[in-house]
Amino acid sequence: MTDKIDKGPAATPPAGPGASGTPYEAIKAIPVRHYGRWVSGVIVVALLGWLVFAFSEGDVIWGTVGDKLFDPAILSGLWNTVVISVAAMALGLLLGIVFAVMRLSKNPVTSAVSWLYIWFFRGTPVYVQLLLWFNLSLIFHYINLGPIYKNETVDVMTPFMVALLGLGLNEGAYMAEIVRAGIQSVDEGQTEAAHALGMPQTKTMARVVLPQAMRVIIPPTGNEFINMLKTSSLVSAVQYTELLRASSNIGNTAGAIMEMLFVASIWYLALTSVFSVGQYYLERRFARGSTRNLPPTPFQRLRANLNMFRRTEVAR
Repeated sequence: MTDKIDKGPAATPPAGPGASGTPYEAIKAIPVRHYGRWVSGVIVVALLGWLVFAFSEGDVIWGTVGDKLFDPAILSGLWNTVVISVAAMALGLLLGIVFAVMRLSKNPVTSAVSWLYIWFFRGTPVYVQLLLWFNLSLIFHYINLGPIYKNETVDVMTPFMVALLGLGLNEGAYMAEIVRAGIQSVDEGQTEAAHALGMPQTKTMARVVLPQAMRVIIPPTGNEFINMLKTSSLVSAVQYTELLRASSNIGNTAGAIMEMLFVASIWYLALTSVFSVGQYYLERRFARGSTRNLPPTPFQRLRANLNMFRRTEVAR
């Protein structure tokens, strides 16, 4: 005879509409009201409206701004701004990689030279560096590289060359620190594993370390390039006709100085906005594999913000 195990009373399902005849009560989800957000939003919009009204009442000929926005001289200066910014950034990135590797080298000579380069170009203003290159002919009348090249310094140091060296060498010092930080962010086990497979130092750096460091290098590099677009306005002091100099020339001739400064500001904003979007998508691409969920795109953020204004439907 077997013992019976008492399992207790049988579990009964909750009474539903069929059992008691009473339907479930509808649950109303009421969203939380954020009145502080609305108040701060109204204040910000009011201040922006006041700012727009103040400029509209100022002594500014806005028709001139619209007429000169696509002037051929302005577009030529805009193109020169993009060219010198891209060229100087490419030179700075190349120098940054070289001097970052030199800084991390165990060779005390190369490490000291890299430190000295970074110390000098980070410690002096870029405007001073531009003037130094622009007046280089006062010290060296000729550039003599022996049988390779020889010419007068005045002919070599054109406005474009002065702008390229002044901006590129200065940017190389900052990029060297950015690249160094990116390289050091890669685990040393990656380098040891590559060396265990017989890879030399140069191939390890090019194929193992740098590709992994790009995720850390790209965000500050994008910021540096956007800053380069604005810093390029300094090369107007060395006779390079970029956007600001082209705008100033028209403003001085036509007597519309403020209007042309507004034109230059509009184009600088357009350039930085376009490259900021490109930087965002580049960062998003290199973020794959490091995060489970990629950051939302600008359109996804806009859609999410618009959905905040919709009332939550009643759950039934």
